[in-house]
Parts: sequence; C-alpha cells; structure tokens
Amino acid sequence: MTRAIALAALLLLLASCGKQGALEPKAGRPAPVRSETQTRAATPQEMLKLDPQAVPTRVDDNQGPLPERGNDPFNLPPPRN
Repeated sequence: MTRAIALAALLLLLASCGKQGALEPKAGRPAPVRSETQTRAATPQEMLKLDPQAVPTRVDDNQGPLPERGNDPFNLPPPRN
C-alpha cells in the first residue's frame, strides 16, 4: 500500500513540473544574439520551430513488384532445421 502512495506522489510531482508561462532567458543571461542575415532577433517561439530539414516530409516511393530474376544460382530455398 505504501508503494502505491509513493508512486502516486511521484506521479503527482512529475505531472506538476511543466512550465506553463512564456519562455524567457534566465536572469542575468542575455537573449541569443541574432545572426548577421536576420533583420531582427528571433522570438522564443520562432527558435523552437523546426526547419524543414529537421522534419522532412514523407515520400512514398512505390516501385511496384520487382521484376523476376533470371537464372540465379544463389536463389535457394531456406535451410531446413
């Protein structure tokens, strides 16, 4: 019974540790500097956004059935145990 209570307390603590507010730099630390090609500094939401190369779109490359191979000496049935 005490294990169940300890597990419930642990789950409650883990569930309550998420940040709910806006993202800001830590106190005493400056925000990340902008690169020379940017016209303005990026917002935290823009920094969290993944670029297209990080999450590529799926490409279904269906080639259809493979053609039958001709006389292949290595096309053997699986071994019997």
